[in-house]
Amino acid sequence: MRIANMHGRGVFVLGDNGAEKAAEIAAVSAGRFGPEPAQIFARWDEFKEWAATVSAETLDAHSFQLNRALLGAPSPAPRQVFAVGLNYRAHAAESGFDAPVHLPPVFTKYVSSFSGPDSTVVLPKGGNVDWEVELVVIVGRELHRAEPDQVWESVAGLTVGQDISERVSQLRGPAPQFGLGKSFPGFSPQGPWLVTPDEFENPDDLEIGCSIDGEDVQKGRTRDLIFPVPQLISGLSQMVTLYPGDVVFTGTPAGVGVGREPQRFLRPGESLNSRIEGIGTLRQTFVAAE
Repeated sequence: MRIANMHGRGVFVLGDNGAEKAAEIAAVSAGRFGPEPAQIFARWDEFKEWAATVSAETLDAHSFQLNRALLGAPSPAPRQVFAVGLNYRAHAAESGFDAPVHLPPVFTKYVSSFSGPDSTVVLPKGGNVDWEVELVVIVGRELHRAEPDQVWESVAGLTVGQDISERVSQLRGPAPQFGLGKSFPGFSPQGPWLVTPDEFENPDDLEIGCSIDGEDVQKGRTRDLIFPVPQLISGLSQMVTLYPGDVVFTGTPAGVGVGREPQRFLRPGESLNSRIEGIGTLRQTFVAAE
């Protein structure tokens, strides 16, 4: 099942390969669920059970052309946003750190930086803006002290995310400003939609990557996560309570600009495409600040 946020309303996504259609969840359910995505996540188990009974004919009868320009982040108003660093060994090495042994470093990205899958991003003046493609988890149940084997059944779905990062403000002292340096407007694009875990042959092993103007700069597989989704979500839940709709950026593979020799950062006019197998692609274009 694929669910999108289209102009603030939850929709089923039907079809593929650029010919997708949408069916509004509130309309299909006769008002039982939605219309806002947060209302759907709040009753995710009930919604998922009901959705399994909806026929293809019913969905088709309510369908209309999906407009990517109207898509927002699949969970646009989470109670909490978690972002994870150094969760791939090669990325930890290129960043000059040892691989984490316990939980990886955790910070937040602010909701004001959220956008949908297709967007134009302004490059802050005097900054060095970097890319970090990430698998993003959207939580479907309240979790506290969950065991790893409880996690996948508690995940609403997976989506593609970019942890776009302005390295000057992030790394200048006296202490790093991870949350602020990674939360300029448009720095957290997500989408194009949420895909439920049952849609994947193996949700722990997906190809992930991104390219700038067609040149691959990151490519990896989520099987290389030091803390895979079950261990990561379980570990977070040992200390905090996770709520339906919460968003978790799980970390980026090697290939970021700050780790290159020489370093390379995004420039005005460049386009960044970020992809994850079985989910889809984000498309960001960058422009200079006025």
